[in-house]
Amino acid sequence: MPGTPRKKAVIAGPKKLSPRRQPADQLALMQQIITASLEDDKAENIVVLDLAGRASFADRMVVATGLSDRQIAAMATHLTEKLAELGIKRVQIEGTAGSDWILLDAGDIVVHLFRPEARALYALEKMWGADLDEPI
Repeated sequence: MPGTPRKKAVIAGPKKLSPRRQPADQLALMQQIITASLEDDKAENIVVLDLAGRASFADRMVVATGLSDRQIAAMATHLTEKLAELGIKRVQIEGTAGSDWILLDAGDIVVHLFRPEARALYALEKMWGADLDEPI
């Protein structure tokens, strides 16, 4: 295609935001959809942790508890479907093979779905909670 790089950039139009750099309202909408989906699926003890400025891998972390492997798997499936409707189609999922912990990486928000025993064992809220930021 003939033309200078500048002309090619003008023809291509404005750059689209990468999934890692979404506007704040998009992030808030994602968080709202995730928490609403988890509440609909009867998740227990849903906690949202703000990681902005504290972690490079995500801006928010959502931690929730399910009572069985089947419930946790269903929550993960429903979340991926609802995020796909929002336009986030590349959600990475780990641990779906019948484990006590499923991780969903939706870009700026990471979701951890635990069985109660595993949640108590890993204690992510203590690890990433705001209490650790306070000086001693």
